[in-house]
Parts: sequence; structure tokens; C-alpha cells
Amino acid sequence: MVEKLKLRILKNGAIDFAEAIELSRVTNKEELYNAADKIREHFCGNNIDLCSITNAKSGRCTQDCRWCSQSAFHNTDIEEYEMVDKDVAVNEAVGNAKKGVSRHSLVTSGRRVYDGTLDKLIPVYREIRNKSNVSLCASMGLINKHQLQRLKDEVGIEHYHCNLETAPSFFPKVCTSHTLEEKIITIKNAKELGLKICSGGIIGMGESMEQRIELAFALRELEVKSIPINILTPVPGTPLENAEPLSEEEILTTIAIFRFINPKANLRFAGGRLQIKHFQDKALRAGISAALTGDYLTTTGSNIDEDIRDFRAAGFNITKMNHE
Repeated sequence: MVEKLKLRILKNGAIDFAEAIELSRVTNKEELYNAADKIREHFCGNNIDLCSITNAKSGRCTQDCRWCSQSAFHNTDIEEYEMVDKDVAVNEAVGNAKKGVSRHSLVTSGRRVYDGTLDKLIPVYREIRNKSNVSLCASMGLINKHQLQRLKDEVGIEHYHCNLETAPSFFPKVCTSHTLEEKIITIKNAKELGLKICSGGIIGMGESMEQRIELAFALRELEVKSIPINILTPVPGTPLENAEPLSEEEILTTIAIFRFINPKANLRFAGGRLQIKHFQDKALRAGISAALTGDYLTTTGSNIDEDIRDFRAAGFNITKMNHE
């Protein structure tokens, strides 16, 4: 069955939901991972695309996302600030670009970015643009179309990031202050303006494998070409602080199934990757083709120089993808 579905995908075919469920239940996991690796190699080559982020506005978020350390509903020990120092943000983006990162994003906490905040962020983007050739991305919540247009016209934003986070059937269990539909509207608005989309989710929040598959199909329907796969990092003070960690098999199987469902997308290492450093090479060979490198929003990430060394040692080239 695995071989049959792999060959179908290599011929530009697709699998349906029932077939994805069946794939997730195969007993020969190595066959599944190897097939996903062949699909990745066929459509993406042996390339790794690197991106990085700056936490431009931290904490005090009005949303109740159960996983998030930045929510005002949770008692977490994070640094809070209204706006990152301009020089800090510019130096981080330019420095990362010099090391080999191809895209950089400014990320703001909160339901959506306000015009006053955007007015302060646009000069930061302009200086990054003037000092580097890094591709620019934004992650600013449920941003409106006019604001997206400003980012595109005034600073040349090419990508917009808005995670669906989890399956439509599971989302209300982890967030009640906004809906998945609002996220989808934001993504569609960005697409209408010609922006490329980065959207993925978090695994390990209590969802089932079937719900992870549901998320993968939702992303396929939106034709997302950059899909971050975050692994929950339980943060003390959040409702998910005692969440059970996923097994190695669950994580690798999830990555492989995502690759079968979204064969041409960049499946991106993202938050929580330090948890899987000891089997990172296996994940690379189960369908991963991109990585968020450097630090994350409120947690320590992966060192860029070490990532580049490790990815090259695993047989991958560091390159900017064209198909995103």
C-alpha cells in the first residue's frame, strides 16, 4: 500500500483522507518514512530552506490560546515589551542573513497588529531591506487587508505567516477567543494580494493522529507551500504545562503523513525541535525540507551555525526554495 501511494504521488497524484489514516496505521514505519523521504527528494531535492524570526512585540496577549506563554490569561515568566529595539531587530535579521538564512519575519503578539504598531515596524523592515537581501515575512495575527497591502507596497513583504495551529475539529478545545475561520480569512486575504503563505501547526496538544491528518488536509486545501511543524514545548503556567510528550514514532509518522498529503510543500522544522535533536536526522529523512533556525518567540531555539553544519552533514544543501 505504501509503495502504491508513493508511486501515485510521484506521478502528481494525491491521497484522500481514508488513505492517509491507513498510512498512519501501517506497522512497517521504516517503509513509510523511506517513502516520504523519496517524495521529499523528488519534489524538493536535497535542499534545506532556512528562515528566522524576531519577537517584535512580546506578551500581554488578549487571546486565550492554551499552549501560549504570551497569553495574558496565563501566569508565565516571560519578558514583556511593546516594541523590540530597532537596532536589535535589524542586527538580528542582517546577521542571520549573512549566515545563510533566506527569510526573516517580525512577529507580534496579540489578536492583530494595530496601525500604530505597524507604523513603528515598517521602518525596521526598511532598514533590514537596505542592509541585506533577505526575503521579508510578517506574522502579525489577524491582520486586515489594508495593513497587508501596506506591508507589501511599503517594504516588499513577500510572505505572510499565520498558523492554523491544529485541526478544525480540535481548535475550539485550545482557543476560544478567535476562530480557525478568522485565520483562514486572513490567509485568503494575503493570497489575494499575491503574498506567499506560511502556515502550519503544533502537534502534541492532545489531538489525535486523525486530527493531525485533518490539519494537513486543511493546509492542502489552502495550497500552503511552507508548513511549519511545531512540537509542543509545555510552558509552566499554561494549561498545557503537563501535556504528555509525543513519542519518536508519533512525531516521525506525523511528518511522513504530512509529506504524503502535501508532497510539494516545504515541511519546516519549527518550535520544539530541541526535543528531537537526538533523532533529527531521522526526521530529515521522513519528509522535512526546511527549518526555522535561531531562537523562537519565548523559547531557546537552535544555533544557526550548528544547524547548517548538521544539515550539510546529513547530505542537504542550504538554499532558498523557489516554489514557495
